[in-house]
Amino acid sequence: MYRNLEAEMTRKGIKKKNIAALIDVTKDTLTNKLQGKSDFTVSEASKIRDNHFEEMTFEYLFKKIDN
Repeated sequence: MYRNLEAEMTRKGIKKKNIAALIDVTKDTLTNKLQGKSDFTVSEASKIRDNHFEEMTFEYLFKKIDN
């Protein structure tokens, strides 16, 4: 799970549908990625960080936390 990314999305009021549109996937696909069922590509991670969280590191945002 990408808890840091989800937490920062919540803090900034960024909706899943907006992130999904940014990386050109469905909301369901984004949910699977956030839950760790599939991985973000480097390109997707870069788009998310560069457009919404440029003050944060990739390591922080995309730290995968197992349940």
